[in-house]
Amino acid sequence: MFEHASGATPRRHHGYCVDDVARGLVVLAREDPQSRELRRLSERYLAFVAHAQIHTGAVHNRLGFDRRWHDAAGSGDWWGRAVWGLGTVAGRSRHAWLRDESLARFEISAGHRSPSRRSMAFAALGAAEVLTVRPEHRQARRLLADAARAIGVPAGDRLWPWPERRLFYANAVLPEVLLAAGVHLNRPDLIDHGMSLLSWLRRMETVEDHLSVTPVGGWTAGDPRPGFDQQPIEVAALADAFARALVISGDSVWAAGVRQCVAWFRGDNDLGKPVIDADTGGGCDGLGRVAPSRNQGAESTLALISTLQLERTVEGIGG
Repeated sequence: MFEHASGATPRRHHGYCVDDVARGLVVLAREDPQSRELRRLSERYLAFVAHAQIHTGAVHNRLGFDRRWHDAAGSGDWWGRAVWGLGTVAGRSRHAWLRDESLARFEISAGHRSPSRRSMAFAALGAAEVLTVRPEHRQARRLLADAARAIGVPAGDRLWPWPERRLFYANAVLPEVLLAAGVHLNRPDLIDHGMSLLSWLRRMETVEDHLSVTPVGGWTAGDPRPGFDQQPIEVAALADAFARALVISGDSVWAAGVRQCVAWFRGDNDLGKPVIDADTGGGCDGLGRVAPSRNQGAESTLALISTLQLERTVEGIGG
């Protein structure tokens, strides 16, 4: 499953994507203990991400079958996820050389900045991982602070406090970064803002007792519900944010949120159908209006794996 989920399966048309490989790094770094095979995969994915970096900290995303980069190095989501992956390995790996190499690579890209709120948020999650083991790391602190500023605080509108006019994708990463910044930068106000936005988002993405998450194309007040196609990445981002909120607050409502995310994959969703392929263990690419997608891409399978990892975490802390 890890081989498939990591991005080792090429994407159609353009080859291999750093976006997927970086997600694989996050998932692998969270797997503890690691088998020898998983450690080798971590080494392979780290080498791929390192190859994608340039000296300015920008990152390529698309490597063609001809082994050439088919895009200019930039600061889109792939940059943010690369920094997230590198920071997670630097903060969690049990292998010293992997930690050291990942930190060095993190430092190359952590000084870069993106105009995208989402990209900054993904990168900030990597900074938070570094700060768990190196609380005074200056680059990580600056990156996390800059991302929190880019996200902003809840708007004054009680009915729509979200810092954007629409919900887009991986929405929960925004309040999660506020929570992380609140903890690592000693900003209780940011924790309050993050909890408030995450609570609101959960209400917006819940119908009765199950998740009904933001579809492709986004959602805003007045749009029809439920919306389709719903994406596993949205559910995985919710699970990550709920797990962080649980660690910070100890409130079992967030443990229930993680279980709600797991349940979405297992069929407690708007269609009442699993978003998991029982034969392969892969994650379906989306929940459509009639049925889950039959395709099982790396992004969706990684979203499934990371959510199941968090289910174990919740059990481990007694949530």
